[in-house]
Amino acid sequence: MASRYRDDLFACLTARGDELFDLTDALLCADGPVRTPVDLTLVAEHRRGHGAMYDALNNGTIDVPRLRQVLAGLPMPQAADGRLVLAVDVSNWLRPDAPTSADRLFCHVYGRSGRSSDQFIPGWPYSFVAALESGRTSWCQFLDAVRLGPADDVAEVTAAQLRRVVTDLIEMGRWHVGDRDILIVFDAGYDAPRMAHLLGGLPVEVLGRMRTDRVMRRPAPSREEYYLAHPRGGHPPKHGGEFRFAKPETWGEPDATTVQVTDRYGTARAMAWDHIHPRLTTRSAWIDHTGELPVIEGTLIHLQVDRLPGGQDPLPLWLWSSATAVSGEDVDVRWQTFLRRFDLEHTFRLMKQTLGWTRPKLRTPEAGERWTWIVIAAHTQLRLLRQAATDLRRPWEKPAEPGRLTPARVRRGFRNLRPHLLCPARAPKPSTPGPGRPAGSKNRRPTAHYDVGKTVKRSASITERNRLGP
Repeated sequence: MASRYRDDLFACLTARGDELFDLTDALLCADGPVRTPVDLTLVAEHRRGHGAMYDALNNGTIDVPRLRQVLAGLPMPQAADGRLVLAVDVSNWLRPDAPTSADRLFCHVYGRSGRSSDQFIPGWPYSFVAALESGRTSWCQFLDAVRLGPADDVAEVTAAQLRRVVTDLIEMGRWHVGDRDILIVFDAGYDAPRMAHLLGGLPVEVLGRMRTDRVMRRPAPSREEYYLAHPRGGHPPKHGGEFRFAKPETWGEPDATTVQVTDRYGTARAMAWDHIHPRLTTRSAWIDHTGELPVIEGTLIHLQVDRLPGGQDPLPLWLWSSATAVSGEDVDVRWQTFLRRFDLEHTFRLMKQTLGWTRPKLRTPEAGERWTWIVIAAHTQLRLLRQAATDLRRPWEKPAEPGRLTPARVRRGFRNLRPHLLCPARAPKPSTPGPGRPAGSKNRRPTAHYDVGKTVKRSASITERNRLGP
């Protein structure tokens, strides 16, 4: 499987493919964390010079749509109930000191440089989609990565990204008619009801965390119930009573209640209410919606645990699922699946601290996207080889159970596995380096500097939209 994947990967490298493939192997064979890409040219598996490496990152070509299909065709991890679970999150490549790099946005970070407050740092935000596994693990399968630009709406770009990923999974035979819907997990940075609306028509179920200060609505009463309570008539309401997360007196009796004892969180109590939906208004994200605003109903889940790892005080967790009429067992499956979303954070830490995803000081965003896909391709090889790797642990590390090696430990043994794998890249040909810029000459083409931030501002109301015009 790993050799076949390496052959498919090389076919996706359409320009400077030999160097990009060698760079991927060097990324996996380097000792310790990757500090700079130029250090990888000193690795024995990298058969070309540093000039070829820079040329490949700046001018190489990767057939990204084809590579996406290759990733979607690999064996997919499944959740405990046998369905596919996708997690979506944004990770930032911070570039605070790169004024000559285009398309930088203000990225929200927290606790950087020892500070306890949040900050906004210029950088390139990337939206990742990954398939999650069941149980506590640091493994996941990356399926797509998209850089968010200054003119992009995060929800719309993410919806288009997920629609493309789900379509690839169906075309590659990883989902068939009759299978359970693909579960897509979001954090609180996404509006789950809106994502469910944007993903309409796909065999997916949306599960997202909600802010604790949200106010949602109950289902509207039927016409018979309304006219029975209001004999004088009138138009039946579109929404029911308010459901305020911060006011338990507005909750009412839940439709499902479960209690489960866990080793990690103590007693977990979950309550679920069916057909809860937000009251939409023609402002902000829905300002361009034509026709009547939809009623997006789902199941609201409230989770309360006794403790959190690390001794932190537990806070209530609110989840919203686009599925309705779920049972108590389904409620437990959903909040347990949501907790698996945090496995993606371990993968981000591996990409940044070990594989050096954010280490290069590349100027153009296109070069950054090529490096991002090289890192994803390297991580995928680690996942395919984790059963064949040997535990080369340090003397102070505890032995790992068979099949439970972390990605960093699998990477230590990749150099021993590489001779047994297919290597489609060709050997380098001898060449003479170019003369470069004459010594002492000045650069008469100064690099352009770019501003940071959004270039498109969305109207907040209909009045503002009409005043600005088309």
